[in-house]
Amino acid sequence: MSDTRQFVVPAKSAGDRLDLFLVRQMPDWSRSQISRLIRVGLVCVGTGLARKPGDVIESGQIINVTAKHEESHATPEDLPLDILYEDSDILVVNKAAGMVVHVGSGVKSGTLVNALLSHLAPINGLSTMGGEERPGIVHRLDKMTSGLVVVAKNDAAHRRLSDMFKSRDVHKTYVALVHGRMATDSGEVDRPVGRDPRRRTRMKAGGIAPRDALTKFRVLRRIGHFTLVEAMPKTGRTHQIRVHLASLGHPVVGDNTYGAPAKLRFGTREEPTLPRTFLHAAKLDFAHPITGAPMKFEAPMPKELTAFLAHVESATG
Repeated sequence: MSDTRQFVVPAKSAGDRLDLFLVRQMPDWSRSQISRLIRVGLVCVGTGLARKPGDVIESGQIINVTAKHEESHATPEDLPLDILYEDSDILVVNKAAGMVVHVGSGVKSGTLVNALLSHLAPINGLSTMGGEERPGIVHRLDKMTSGLVVVAKNDAAHRRLSDMFKSRDVHKTYVALVHGRMATDSGEVDRPVGRDPRRRTRMKAGGIAPRDALTKFRVLRRIGHFTLVEAMPKTGRTHQIRVHLASLGHPVVGDNTYGAPAKLRFGTREEPTLPRTFLHAAKLDFAHPITGAPMKFEAPMPKELTAFLAHVESATG
């Protein structure tokens, strides 16, 4: 699958490297991916092909990029699924930590979509609006985040659910254990989130091509030098809760990507941190996309999180 994108170099970007300019224009692509496009002849600058990623660009030049993605699609796999609800239009699944939601770059199997295709075949199917990689997927959870995901089984349900997410009519509540004792009992973080310019697998408050992001939170309890919180994202940006909590100086336990330590200290004793993020999508509240009936779901914390929480409470006295 490919699409052609065109950019005009503004005066402020004159003298920049070609690859770095394109990274800023194409935040959904990594620098290595863009460099590969240049090297295989898929980037034109002016009337000729770009020679190398470090080519210097000039003001007013027109750059055409054929953004060619590797073709991939999901196939059915018999994997365990925790389905909390299912009808002819939607499913609600309690996803385990460690499972990726859909296939993509570097991930071809073991995903939630692979499992869903096996569960539904041959009687029913999934919506087609997400394409071959993401059938039925309206929203996502990070790989190491557990909890509730709603899936569309047809395009009508998918379209309506997408509209509801955009209009903030789907209410999500997460439980997170964060480092440090939060000073306030509740609050909100209203900071745009964009791609981290230095590490393309990360997001950042601000960052490249930032989009508005709002997360509300409230403290459930403080445990030693940790705080258990509920987080209610009002927007759905990639890594939003993790980025927002880290921006407050309270990274999620186990989230080394956003500054959580690899070791936990209890007095003079050190222990390895949790091998997943302590982030769980616990509640989901929305109107059924076809019937309009109110739908409310809760998923209890998985055993590894409840056991870890009990250990922290015991270790901190």
